[in-house]
Amino acid sequence: MNEPVIFGLTVAEFEDISVKVLTTALVLYMLFIIGNLAKESKAGKYGTIWMFVALGLGFVGFIAKGFIQKFMGIE
Repeated sequence: MNEPVIFGLTVAEFEDISVKVLTTALVLYMLFIIGNLAKESKAGKYGTIWMFVALGLGFVGFIAKGFIQKFMGIE
């Protein structure tokens, strides 16, 4: 059977690329939000650092997962 094609890619290839691109965009947007929050709250230098550390830990694990998969050859 013929597999459906989206923009010249199979569905699996399209999903793989779109998840990587959109997740990267979401992480960058979250970094922007954290920076904007630190600026508006006048957190200062150390407060901003701690905001990025505390609020940024959520997606650090997701990024680390990608590196671990590539390192172990799972991907």
